[in-house]
Amino acid sequence: MNATTVNRVPRQARIPGGARRAPARRVERLRAALCFVALLICMAAADGSWLRSVPPDYHSKANPLAGQPAAIAGGEVLFADRCAKCHGKDALGRGKRPSLRSERVQSQATEGDIFWLLKNGNLRRGMPTWSAMPEPSRWQIIAYVKSLGPESASAPGKKPRQEKSK
Repeated sequence: MNATTVNRVPRQARIPGGARRAPARRVERLRAALCFVALLICMAAADGSWLRSVPPDYHSKANPLAGQPAAIAGGEVLFADRCAKCHGKDALGRGKRPSLRSERVQSQATEGDIFWLLKNGNLRRGMPTWSAMPEPSRWQIIAYVKSLGPESASAPGKKPRQEKSK
């Protein structure tokens, strides 16, 4: 091999010592493609698939504290302490955390579905399990969240975070 053969390597691909590397543009494209695929996977997981995991006996559970003003007030305190960090003080969601005032939570999910989610969590999506929390406290949080109503009832001028539909 002579010196002219070595010099045929494109200037941007030369590394001191004669080694070759992939062009930076190709690496950046690959990195962007991988990030896009990861984003699609995250969006697919946010489609409410957890609802399909709820056993029928939980789906049909009713909140024994539903509509009780004292339970709703207690749920508000618990929500502020345990949930608002991720879901926002107004429960409209923060960042990648979903709105709890969405159609999915307010209308499609039963109180039993939400109770199951609080008990089991969804760690892949960042939702911790609250199984150590006493059941009455979980029911209070659910009573509070359901009392908030859907996003359309939110304060004017506030743009609620949209959730992907099924």
